[in-house]
Amino acid sequence: MKFVSEPKNDTLKTIVGVACAARAIAEGHEVSVFFAAAGTRLLDPEYIEELNEEMGPDSTMISDMMGVIIENATLYCSFASVKATLGHSEGDGALIVADDKIEWSGPPGVIELSAASDVQLVY
Repeated sequence: MKFVSEPKNDTLKTIVGVACAARAIAEGHEVSVFFAAAGTRLLDPEYIEELNEEMGPDSTMISDMMGVIIENATLYCSFASVKATLGHSEGDGALIVADDKIEWSGPPGVIELSAASDVQLVY
């Protein structure tokens, strides 16, 4: 899975992408998720709360699905994208996942994952 689009431009598409990643994990697929460009917004706890609210009052649906992804997928991220999109630096502890639980990469990581994957979904 690659999240690269600005999730605020199409909230529903973003939710579908998160749901697909969580479902693939639940079905036993090996899942890698790369957050790049504005897709790094999905690592922002405040934005995840916005998505929860989109699902209804007191919903934790998106947080729950992101929890499944964080615990079970191999996560990749561009820290330059985190800095540009969220304004955070490595080690800030500002993301919904600890820095040491992410494989930090840029275009070389995207290309490597793309070449090694059987299926790619891009959101």
